[in-house]
Amino acid sequence: MSSDPIVICEKVSRRFGGLVANDSIDMTVRRGEILGLIGPNGAGKSTLFNLIAGSFPPSSGKIMFDGQDITGLPAAKLCALGIARTYQVPRSFDSMSVIENVTVGAFVRYPRMLQAREKAMAVLDYVGLASKADAAGSELTPPQKRRLEVARALATEPKLLLLDEVLTGLTPAEARAGVELIRKIRETGVTIVMVEHVMEVVMPLVDRAVVLHLGKVLAEGAPTAVVRDEKVIAAYLGDRHRAA
Repeated sequence: MSSDPIVICEKVSRRFGGLVANDSIDMTVRRGEILGLIGPNGAGKSTLFNLIAGSFPPSSGKIMFDGQDITGLPAAKLCALGIARTYQVPRSFDSMSVIENVTVGAFVRYPRMLQAREKAMAVLDYVGLASKADAAGSELTPPQKRRLEVARALATEPKLLLLDEVLTGLTPAEARAGVELIRKIRETGVTIVMVEHVMEVVMPLVDRAVVLHLGKVLAEGAPTAVVRDEKVIAAYLGDRHRAA
């Protein structure tokens, strides 16, 4: 992991009418790290994800990616620059085959069909879905659909991968396999930011954690330090965690 920043958020805010979802957030993501973005429901995690991914612009503040000001750029442009994401609720094209789903992502780097399909097949093999390549997206189980989303994102050859609750709802064995995949992706040089609620799984996985609460950064640092922070326990983890 490098100390060189790949993402810098400076005083980033997002308002929806009278609701302030993100309130003057300062956050740095270091190149090559796995950063965990955690906090209670309504803390502003998904909004910050959407701002970095270009789903909508910030109301104020600045976002830098890989040395470039990307504030307000649309998602398609950011994907071309090297930012890919998954969604909390998987968004597969159920009427298309699995390989066609991933080929859509590969078109970002490979405009010709043959090259794009070759890339898609290589990624499916990488994530463990090669045997499902010709199946319809609708035939996949929910855990497989999460892997499909990761595969489609990886097919764009990102520098930054935003993972939105990819381990939520999985069995322990599925979660362990998911953790192994995330570590394998990081080993290729991809920087990862992940939103997760499964604390037992995510805290041993991430290099650093940023805790959001009421749209603000409540705490950040090493996972072992963050989970012992009294402000984090009071706002998010609860007394049961303190007792444990």
